[in-house]
Order: sequence, then C-alpha cells, then structure tokens
Amino acid sequence: MQLIECVPNFSEGNDLGIIKQITDEIEKVTGVRLLNVDPGKATNRTVVTFVGRPDAVVEAAYQAIKKAGELIDMSKHKGEHPRMGATDVCPLIPISNISMEETAGYSQQLAKKVGEELQIPVFLYEAAQPNKERSNLSVIRAGEYEGFFKKIKQPEWKPDFGPVVFDAKRGGTVIGARDFLVAYNVNLNTTSTRRANAIAFDVREAGRNVVENGVKVNKPGSLKCVKAIGWFIEEYGIAQISINLTNIHVTPVHIAFDEVCRKADARGIRVTGSELVGLVPLKAMMDAGKYFLRKQKRSTGVSEKELIKIAVKSLGLDELAPFNPDEKIIEYLLRDNDKSKLVNMKMTAFANETASESPAPGGGSVSAYVGALGISLGTMVANLSSHKKGWDERWEEFGNWAEKGQAIKDELLKLVDEDTHSFNLIMQAMALPKSTEDEKAVRKNEIQKATKYAIEVPFNVMQLSFDSMTVIKAMAEQGNPNSVTDACVGALCARTAVLGAFMNVKINASGYDDKTFVNEILSKGKEIEKKAIALEAEIINITDGKIGN
Repeated sequence: MQLIECVPNFSEGNDLGIIKQITDEIEKVTGVRLLNVDPGKATNRTVVTFVGRPDAVVEAAYQAIKKAGELIDMSKHKGEHPRMGATDVCPLIPISNISMEETAGYSQQLAKKVGEELQIPVFLYEAAQPNKERSNLSVIRAGEYEGFFKKIKQPEWKPDFGPVVFDAKRGGTVIGARDFLVAYNVNLNTTSTRRANAIAFDVREAGRNVVENGVKVNKPGSLKCVKAIGWFIEEYGIAQISINLTNIHVTPVHIAFDEVCRKADARGIRVTGSELVGLVPLKAMMDAGKYFLRKQKRSTGVSEKELIKIAVKSLGLDELAPFNPDEKIIEYLLRDNDKSKLVNMKMTAFANETASESPAPGGGSVSAYVGALGISLGTMVANLSSHKKGWDERWEEFGNWAEKGQAIKDELLKLVDEDTHSFNLIMQAMALPKSTEDEKAVRKNEIQKATKYAIEVPFNVMQLSFDSMTVIKAMAEQGNPNSVTDACVGALCARTAVLGAFMNVKINASGYDDKTFVNEILSKGKEIEKKAIALEAEIINITDGKIGN
C-alpha cells in the first residue's frame, strides 16, 4: 500500500480548542491516521503529523487548511517562528511504495484544490515546484505575512494557484513535497537572540554574508542540509537554535547537536539540551545512541530501548519536557501494539498460552523463541567482554559481535509470531468454501500458498539460529572466560532451535505439491542441521576445556 505523510504547520499554538477543531477535520477522513500534535506557545505554531493513503491525505489536508482559514486570524497573529499564513506550510512526504515524483503530483493536486476552491494564494515548494529559483521555503516566505501584501503583486511572486491578492485573515500557504525533515531545537544557557543567531549562522549551510576586501561574499556554515536561526523562547526563558535538518543522511541529529556544542563553546555559551518538534525516524535515534556509545568506547550492541535511552540523555531531549519514544518516534506510532502478540506477552503468559488446548503457538514459535534466547546469551557475553577491565582496547571488536547478535535476536523475535501467523493462514485457507469446482481450485491455490509460507518461516528460523552460532562460538573462544558457560548454553539453545524448526519445515513440506522446491529446501535444511550439531559439539569442547572438564 502507498503511504505518504503530511506535516502541516498551523499558526496557532496557544488555543488548544482551535487546534482540536483543525485536527478533528483530519480524523474525520477515512484512510488517514493522526500521529502527533505538537503545539508551541512561544512560536504560536502547531506542527501536526498524519499519514495515510495519498488520496485520503490530500482530502484530510484540504479540510484542515479550510478549517484553519476559518478559525485563525493572521492579522492578529504574533509568534517567534517565521510565518505567512494560517496554514503556513503543508509538505507531503513519501513514506512507502511511492516515489517523490508521485508525491509531488499529489501536492500539486492539493495546491490546485486549495487555490481554486478556497481562494487562498498557494506557492509550491521543494520537489513540487518546477521553478527552482522559488523552490526554497525560506526564499518564498521572506518578508513573512506583513511583507506579502506587496510581494504578491510582483510578477516573479505570482502564486502558483489561487488569487493574486494576499488574504489579510488567512494569509498565504506553501504546499510541496520533500524528504523527511527533522525539526530540532538546541537549548542554550543564554537569553541573547543575537548570540543564538551567530551560532546558527556558524552551522547552517547558507552561512552568513561577510565583507572581505570591501566585497560582500557569502561564508557557508559548517553543516550541509541544515537551516537554522536563533530565537528567544519566553516560555522557557532561554534562547534556542531552531534547526531544520533537511537530509538526516547527510547531517544527522547527533552531528548537528555536537557541532552546535562546539560553535557555542567557542563563543562562551553552553548547550544545555535540545528538543524535537514533531516526529523523528527510529534510525535517527538508533544512530545517535550508537554515536555517543562509540565516543565512550562502549559496545553498541545493546537493545533498541537502551540505544534510545542513551540518545535521549546524550542529546538532552528530556530537559524541557519528558521524552516519550512511543509518541515521538514515527515507527512506534505506526507499529501494531497488539498485546495478544506472543512477543508482547510476559514469559508466564507465553508459557500458559503454549500449554493451552490451542494448537498455536506450537513448536515453530517456541523454536524461534529458544533461538532468540540463545543468541541473547551470546550477545550478553559480547557486551560483558567489551566492558571487561583490562580489555579496553577490544571494546570495538566485541561491540561489533554484539551488534550482530542483536540483529539476529530481533529477527528471530519477529519470527515467533510469524510462525503462528503462517499456521493460521493455512487454517484460514482450509476453511474456504469448496462447493464448486472454481471454489475448490481457489481453495487449493490458497492452501498451497499458505503452506509454502509455513515452510519458509521455520526455514528462516533455522538459518538465523545457525548463523547465531558463529557469534556464540567466537564468544566461547575469545570472550570473557567467566561467561563461557553462558555462551555454551546459548549454543545448546541455538542447536535446539535449528532442529526444532527443521521438524516444522519437514511436516509442512509434506503437504506442498512442488516437489522440486521441497527437495531443495529439505536438502538445505539437512545441511544446516548437520553443521549446527557439529558446531554445538565444538562449542561444548571449547567450554569443557576452559572449565577443566
């Protein structure tokens, strides 16, 4: 399914009733999901985030822009953030199975509808704007609300859609398509907007204009794909560097933070923390956590939860308000938090569910879980070894092993539920009607599709569990000798997972008609089983040698 994100910025951050009326319009539209509403009092601006099917997102954005124009009076608006309209900017961002070009087409469709039906001046920006001389948001918005009454009359600033008259109440709107942008503010221990701006000019890509030998020249800042200004936030009583990270692959959050720290320190100012406005991708938080652990020369092979905790504390994201990952990380808002999922259960509940009269979860899910526990032990040994006194120079070596272990563990945990899901797909296919020849043909085809998937899932458990034994063996040989038996128990679990999953492969393969596929996968399975048993024996011998048996 195609998914796009929409992040409209509305020029109201104080009246929660107005904000609620706007977001209600979004939630009325079927096919979209409201993810985040982030009001700012000092900026008098609210950033809203929602996702959905492209056509539904366009409709929800239109209704929100319409309602914002009815409720917000720009002639009375005051706020720290640059702005030019009730809906100041409305970007569409491709999320999955859709190109930037297609997303730009939807933003143009939205802009045309807003301009023609609502009679609001609309300017296209970024990927939606064919004229690259006016595709930059800051260039379009220059002069802000107050200056646009004259600016809009200039031929070069004729709106892309809508009237060539600036609306005193609703202002104008900028609509476009862009990559994921992270809005990020860095907190300073100063109240000086001028000094905050100086730091912003030091880091932003556009830099500042300076005079050299009587000639005005531009001196770029130190960070690419970064826009920044300084401002004072009365609500917090501090100055901030307000940053837009337009490409976090080029300049990620943690690099921007550290660079602001360096530039601030050079000017005698301290960074005290930071805040994220709106949502952030999980990878940005994971990368930040790993970055700060590497600076400490500590293992990066820790859990996702721990990496996020390190990122939050290192960036000071909880200085001004609590940072809730479930509300700020986009993937967490989109994930299925179904408590009936096996991996979301406590171990007691999982054991009880397995022991019940229901045929699932069964041996396949348990095999995946045992495999996950096995590599978890190997990863534990890697992390203990990375932090072992006297082994300081080996922190990165063991950290790399721990990262490999974490990746395998996470995949195996996904397969715990996937194995039960594959069984349920077979049951659903078998329940299909079979009264007519056509129905019988459809039913047989669905059973075969489900059966193939039910073969592939436990085979993946086999492969991952066998792969985990490479990490486990390395830890038995090279890791902290005090934990060698933990590594060995991990090997026993991994071998059990391989053999248990192979039993599921074999029983499901007996009901699959494509014998070429069956013979090939059984042959591969036997080879993995043979190697896993041999590798387990090696690890037991290594362990026995180290404990003196």
